[in-house]
Amino acid sequence: MRAALGVASECAPLVKTGGLADVVGALPAALAPEGWQLRTLLPGYRQVIAALGPAPAVLAQADLFGGPGRVLAGRAGGLDLLVLDAPHLYDRAGTPYLDLAGHDWPDNPERFAALAWMAARIASEGTEGWKPEVLHLHDWQAGLAPVYLSARGDAVASVLTIHNIAFHGLAPADRLWRLRLPPEGFTPDGFEYYGHISALKAGLVQATRLSTVSPTYARELATPAFGMGLEGVIRSRAGDLVGILNGIDTTLWDPAADPHVLPFRSAAGKALNRARLIAEFGLGPGEGPVCVVVSRLSDQKGLDLLLQAAPALTDRGGRLALLGSGDRALENAWLKAADTSDRIGVRIGFDEALAHRMFAGGDAVLVPSRFEPCGLTQLYGLRYGAVPVVALTGGLADTVIAANDAALAAGVATGLQFWPLTVEALAAALLRLCELHADRGLWTRMQRNAMRHPVGWAASAAAYARLYESAVAAQ
Repeated sequence: MRAALGVASECAPLVKTGGLADVVGALPAALAPEGWQLRTLLPGYRQVIAALGPAPAVLAQADLFGGPGRVLAGRAGGLDLLVLDAPHLYDRAGTPYLDLAGHDWPDNPERFAALAWMAARIASEGTEGWKPEVLHLHDWQAGLAPVYLSARGDAVASVLTIHNIAFHGLAPADRLWRLRLPPEGFTPDGFEYYGHISALKAGLVQATRLSTVSPTYARELATPAFGMGLEGVIRSRAGDLVGILNGIDTTLWDPAADPHVLPFRSAAGKALNRARLIAEFGLGPGEGPVCVVVSRLSDQKGLDLLLQAAPALTDRGGRLALLGSGDRALENAWLKAADTSDRIGVRIGFDEALAHRMFAGGDAVLVPSRFEPCGLTQLYGLRYGAVPVVALTGGLADTVIAANDAALAAGVATGLQFWPLTVEALAAALLRLCELHADRGLWTRMQRNAMRHPVGWAASAAAYARLYESAVAAQ
């Protein structure tokens, strides 16, 4: 087996705030059949240290950005882990990124510079006979690792995966020395970004190879509309960038064996789950489709558009169950909508088991995102026969076969796509959804197509293995 080290700020099932964690947690098992042993380096948050239990230290650093740190090796959550135990950086309440009041930790630049610093040390020195050929870095939190490797004079291959380019990992320029960064790199051709240090840009400039989580998003990143100010860097590295679709864990997400739902193997088996979902959310009567939304409530996710377009669904007998949290104004707006319509039910927060029940019971899953690098929600929907209604962007464009006339005639449609990203276009898609749902034979075929659509990791894992090999060859 060849060796690689994944470096990330979160990893399911140990610590999760979004889809990044699912991807990082799934890749080791997916890559094993391709001949790669992928260990994962994580920050030693409280829950990670607790899950790891007693574990030997395999590397130590006396002064790790303000205090001592050590790397622990062990297994937890079915994963081979290296955990950066640095209590002064990670032993605190809150999320990986935010304090209990919802504010960014002020030392986030140092917290994740430490992760990148130790990743570079592991790549350079190895740990007790194990040494990776490739560093697989995820988002800005690991973006400084190639800079630290270069400063050490070490040529170790690296792959940086962009899960969401909107987050740059910015730090003030006066933190240059505190972050142990070479001053000659603080230029427009390096990791300087409008007078700030950008950890993401550092990785984009210096990693051996780049990837992102769908082919369409890879193309979008080269444009001002999606590149978030880094489109020039993306264009300059176009020959090194590939888009590889995310997959999902089809064992964890298996409607026939899911402990959270009433198991089913075909669209016909969704009926009992549908009835349970309607009762759980207290939805009123209606003949239209039962739609679900499982999402962060944010501008990116387009849920403000859906709020305005929802009458196109509910006025025609459709119903909507929403689970999510985020922007406080959006939370309140959706709660108000639920108070004024018995065809809308809302739960603020996140509940993994409830999410499974929603995909199992929903006729359709709505994903009206303004941008979506890949998206996992539509993949869960496909797996569970909840037909996706998605914006034509990023991975949503790559994973859903739109129910246009040609696709319907060929019997291959798996969902609906809409464009442009307006209330009017979304409302039209919801009207079309109601029409399709009313044709029971057609709707059953679409659900069957959805449940048969490949959403696992096999093809993507092979693509990652080829990317690793390309990075090693290029180094």
